[in-house]
Amino acid sequence: MDSLLRGEELCLAQLFLQSGSAYDCISELGELGLVEFRDLNPSVNAFQRKHVNEIKNCEEMERILGELASTLSFCCNHRVSVCLQEQLQRLEVELGEVTRNKEKLQKNLLELREYTHMLRITHSFVQRTSEVSYEEFPFLEKDTVMDYSSMQRLGAKLGFISGLIQRAKIEAFERMLWRVCKGYTILSYAEVDEYLEDPETGEPSKSIVFLISYWGEQIGQKVKKISDCYHCHLYPYPTNNDERNDVVEGLKTRIQDLHTVLHRTEDYLRQVLMKASESVYTWVIQVKKIKAIYYILNLCSLDVTNKCLIAEVWCPVNDIANLRRALEEGSRKSGATVPSFVNRIPTSDTPPSLIRTNKFTSGFQGIVDAYGVGNYREVNPAPFTIITFPFLFAVMFGDLGHGLIMALFAFWMVLYENNRKLKNTRNEIWNTFFEGRYIILMMGLFSIYTGLIYNDCFSKSLNIFGSGWSVKAIFNHYGGFKVSLYQSNLPIIWNLATNRLTFLNSYKMKMSVIIGIIHMSFGVILSTYNHLHFRKKHNLYLVFLPELLFLLCLFGYLVFMIFYKWLVFSAKDSREAPSILIHFINMFLMQGDGVPPLYPGQTGLQIFLVVIAVLSVPVLLLGKPIYLNWLHNGSQRLGMYRGYERVRRNSEEELYLMRANDMEEGSSHNEFLHQAIHTIEYCLGCVSNTASYLRLWALSLAHAQLSDVLWAMVMRVGLRMDTRLGVLFLVPVFSLFAVLTVSILLVMEGLSAFLHALRLHWVEFQNKFYSGTGVKFSPFSFSLLPSSFEHDGLL
Repeated sequence: MDSLLRGEELCLAQLFLQSGSAYDCISELGELGLVEFRDLNPSVNAFQRKHVNEIKNCEEMERILGELASTLSFCCNHRVSVCLQEQLQRLEVELGEVTRNKEKLQKNLLELREYTHMLRITHSFVQRTSEVSYEEFPFLEKDTVMDYSSMQRLGAKLGFISGLIQRAKIEAFERMLWRVCKGYTILSYAEVDEYLEDPETGEPSKSIVFLISYWGEQIGQKVKKISDCYHCHLYPYPTNNDERNDVVEGLKTRIQDLHTVLHRTEDYLRQVLMKASESVYTWVIQVKKIKAIYYILNLCSLDVTNKCLIAEVWCPVNDIANLRRALEEGSRKSGATVPSFVNRIPTSDTPPSLIRTNKFTSGFQGIVDAYGVGNYREVNPAPFTIITFPFLFAVMFGDLGHGLIMALFAFWMVLYENNRKLKNTRNEIWNTFFEGRYIILMMGLFSIYTGLIYNDCFSKSLNIFGSGWSVKAIFNHYGGFKVSLYQSNLPIIWNLATNRLTFLNSYKMKMSVIIGIIHMSFGVILSTYNHLHFRKKHNLYLVFLPELLFLLCLFGYLVFMIFYKWLVFSAKDSREAPSILIHFINMFLMQGDGVPPLYPGQTGLQIFLVVIAVLSVPVLLLGKPIYLNWLHNGSQRLGMYRGYERVRRNSEEELYLMRANDMEEGSSHNEFLHQAIHTIEYCLGCVSNTASYLRLWALSLAHAQLSDVLWAMVMRVGLRMDTRLGVLFLVPVFSLFAVLTVSILLVMEGLSAFLHALRLHWVEFQNKFYSGTGVKFSPFSFSLLPSSFEHDGLL
């Protein structure tokens, strides 16, 4: 619990790694994830470091494995990494050759199939008639329909060009032939009855077989150029039937042979891939670990003998023993005669912040870290956020039915939290919900609790405990029952009253103010833990006390008046109850004439509280800067004593605290400016933050009214039908009601309440004691290595 409240205590340690065992020692540290390495070569360029070539080799192996599209887990030494690189390179070459041969065979097979279709379809073209026009034969203008045999009898030297073209290009191809060749061609075409693979895209597509008859070599050259422009696949056209038959028989034989060779090639390729897939998962993680180890080795520095590597790490104090055991294990695996060891060193640098979490607390810690990582050993708001965050959410979202649906949904995610299909998805929205499943569960449970208090279940009331309302006092006072409900002993029954909205509006507004003042006061009180831990006891008197007095003397008194009015004024004299808002305004104006007091001596007490609040402002503004200036200029002997005291300290944390105090005392001029900004922000913030908590009231009323409107306009319409068709009509009505409830009241309203609760914690609560300007502890751990294959869903 202490780790979650304040974070782990860290120390700076120096690792002395023997050159022969450094790789294995760092590998052991990567498996455990205990330490964060510091860069001891900050001035050295990344391309000038010792192990840059090894990192390049790892990147080359990652490229090869990326092409194989796989993943995995293992750690090894340098000799194994070189062997793995050679094995992967051989595998890449072999796969490349087999793949290229397969692609070449597939291309040849496609060409043979296209040639076969061309011969089969063009055989019918010769017997057809085509439209042609020749300017050299004027007598043909009257009879433009000629067949090929007629043109041959006229002595025309005909040429033929045949091939295939994509179906989408045939119309443009035909128009281009007509315009360029001016009618000296005959184009015949027909569609292939099966899909052929497009060599450019690899997708199946429809193709057109065409046969172009032309007159003259010049026209033939033009036709070939046009065919090339439209990416036509041209094939030789046989001159007679005997040649055609011989070509067709030869194509059939070659196609059968290619099918056989292609099947054997695919079988061999499948065997190679199956053999590689048995180890490829291991290779991927293995390469990533090797690359990470060499990256860490580049952060180390050599000693003067060049036989020992020196590394500096941040390590939790409680894990020093585990760190020593890891170094011993690494030295044992490498067979080193001289063991590696660790030595704690004092430092004045600020350590990073480490807060250990589990699957339940990690979500709430993420809410805090989104605002900012806490300073080292600063009070962590996460333990209190576990309770306050879902509670403030439930105040705005309170509904028994909606909370139950939300809790059941979160409980389902918790039950199947180890399901890989739910954990590893590409949907970022779903991943966000799944990571925050425990937050959603707590919000749902708290919403059930507040829903019971509000007595709201899908905007309807439940008479669980019976009514606590009594009209005896009103009957005795008015002599009858002709009254409206103005006050109740139990707010839970007010949903049954006709003036429920009037009462709940006032009730929830005052409740929001009370919750806000308590929440902010708790944040101010938590700042005392920081003042005491960081040895800044003067902040208790010069910062904490003025802040608490200012908040409680003004707004704490407002809470007192709310409770006093609730307790003193009953249903009998509720009409004579004074307005708290008028009294609060008169408190600042120091006026009370014409307004009946709440209690005797009210004016004097209010003046006293205002004076205390006003006097706390200059103390908050000037107290700390004056005190620090006095320490800096007039307390040299005290500083000498503290210097000797520092020498006797053995704890790195004590040294860090002393250094922080010295820095604070040595910057009294800047501290005055900082304290002036803090005073203005705090005093004005008390007013604005208190008003900000009224969002609890606004969103709670909005959620209740939206639920009521949805019930009245959807469900009530279906329930009022008393005919036989009413049952059938109720099915789509309930479906619509369910969809609107989930989409609007659960998703949209839930997201709105979540964001408002987030703002109340970040701005109104955490800024009272939490700075959030620290650096997060980032351990060297193989489990944190990014894997592109996980994002691809292969794991």
